Amino acid sequence: MQKLISVVGASGVGKTTFVNALAKTGNFATAFEQHDERPFQSLFKQDKKYALANQLDYLLLRAEQEKQLRAANKTGLMDGGLDLDFHGFTRLFRHRGLLTNSEFDLCLRLYTLLRELLPPPDLIVVLSAPQKIIEGRLASRRRINIASVKDAELMDGFIHEWLGSVSEEKILRIDASAEDEDYTSAASQLPEWIRSG
Repeated sequence: MQKLISVVGASGVGKTTFVNALAKTGNFATAFEQHDERPFQSLFKQDKKYALANQLDYLLLRAEQEKQLRAANKTGLMDGGLDLDFHGFTRLFRHRGLLTNSEFDLCLRLYTLLRELLPPPDLIVVLSAPQKIIEGRLASRRRINIASVKDAELMDGFIHEWLGSVSEEKILRIDASAEDEDYTSAASQLPEWIRSG
């Protein structure tokens, strides 16, 4: 079973850019959030009644991706992940009133079962950046954005709460605003972690 690295942070912080940069090294099998490909994402953007279907689809997708990455012949690298989709997005949508308490509980049951069946990531890379940078990145995107700039601070809080239950030795924190577009500094840290792990 291969190691798995999950890259987390608020929408717009640079998770996809980070994973793409590291994928160029050829050292990783990768999995991405997917936006246009998901059956409920655009429906959810248009009609909030699809929030539950969208979240269940994403939780299942992330579990499927984890399983595939663990079976690959390289270390797995995920843009986001099962834990971020639950602790970040599912909690955010309940907070915004897009999921009822019963719908949130259904997502919790599914997440809990999936996490019991699948080992958690071996390393969680936490990207952070100032609000202005996130705002600029979200504004320049050409894809569906479900979370807004206003949600970034709330998402950071949810992520911080979740990471409070994770051992610090399994967390690598990176200031995305201090990295170049190829994440040269961060990219140099992960191979060392892989060799020493």
